[in-house]
Amino acid sequence: MTVLWKRPISLDALNALGQQCLVSHLGIRFTEVGDQHLLAMMPVDERTRQPFGLLHGGASVVLAESMGSLAGWLTCEEGYAVVGIEVSASHHRAVTGGEVTGRCYPLHLGSQLQVWQTEIRNPRGKLCCTARLTLSIQG
Repeated sequence: MTVLWKRPISLDALNALGQQCLVSHLGIRFTEVGDQHLLAMMPVDERTRQPFGLLHGGASVVLAESMGSLAGWLTCEEGYAVVGIEVSASHHRAVTGGEVTGRCYPLHLGSQLQVWQTEIRNPRGKLCCTARLTLSIQG
């Protein structure tokens, strides 16, 4: 399987990029850099729940957009960056606690646009959200 990443990266470096911003505020941490995907975890707690005790849909979107943006950036040569231009999410089931896991992988890697999908699963492995992020390559 071909490795997508054009920039060298470690889990420590990937997690360091998320410090001092919304990523760390929500407790998101990257747990795996695969050849063609990223995995990350996010707690379902007072930072990420809505007032009725369920995982906030916006928190799921933050997880997906953070993962997709970093994945897109990793596929770009030095001197290029990515900018999110559209994100959409479908919420399939509620989550009340524990941690959710996001798996982000590419649907399209073009010279000007990329599309990344993130599947977010509850602690039992059940799909709770599917999100799609479109990125514009800038450089």
